[in-house]
Amino acid sequence: MKKPQWVVDKERGKRAAAAETVWLFGLHAVRDALENPARQRLRLIVTKNAADKLADAIAASGMEPELADPRKFPAPIDPGSVHQGAALEVKALDWGPLAEVCLGDPDTRDDQPPLVVLLDRVSDPHNVGAILRSAEVFGARAVIGMRHHAAPETGALAKTASGALERQPYLRVTNLSDAMRELKNMGFTLVGLAGEAEADLATTLAPLKGRAIALVLGAEGPGLREKTRETCDHLAKIPFTSDFGSLNVSNAAAVSLYAARHG
Repeated sequence: MKKPQWVVDKERGKRAAAAETVWLFGLHAVRDALENPARQRLRLIVTKNAADKLADAIAASGMEPELADPRKFPAPIDPGSVHQGAALEVKALDWGPLAEVCLGDPDTRDDQPPLVVLLDRVSDPHNVGAILRSAEVFGARAVIGMRHHAAPETGALAKTASGALERQPYLRVTNLSDAMRELKNMGFTLVGLAGEAEADLATTLAPLKGRAIALVLGAEGPGLREKTRETCDHLAKIPFTSDFGSLNVSNAAAVSLYAARHG
């Protein structure tokens, strides 16, 4: 019996995802990936200088590095990338199901109420990397982006995240609205950040203290899409003291995470 086309497409997508690899670069990002037992590592290219600096991490990983001439660094990364003589080919991390990650293991999770960040078409890897770093600092359970029209794991993202990519769950979902509804069913209150909202963030968060919160942020410029707005429980703004200028999405995420955790 012939398989339906949607089944064929789904299986093809799974095979393509399984075959995908990521090149991480830079001493910090490579060291953290070498020290992460959850990382599936494939190929390590280093200069002699980088190998000396990463000696302990390389030894602990059990990998056999390929020594490279710094003038002819062979890793297939952007020539403008600041690789510092180290590049590591890896498989993307698999953090597991959304519910399991966002609610956490009851035997190991802390006493703080769950906090997650959802990104609506935020595609700049530098922004997502900075958001992952802030999410780790403020104890978010996960950063959730979209499988399409969003930043995948890349070397640039990992470098900006400054190690957080190895420790902070970054989930990518096919349908953001479905993920938002799933979070609602799990008890999360969804707060969307929108500059034109009437209520400010602190006022919106005040009655939600002690509850599970999902902060929803959109791409710079277009912001949240209409469907995303409709799925949020509240829309709130970060008030500004000047009549011009605004925060970029990574800074807005950091402010929002601080407000949600310590407001």
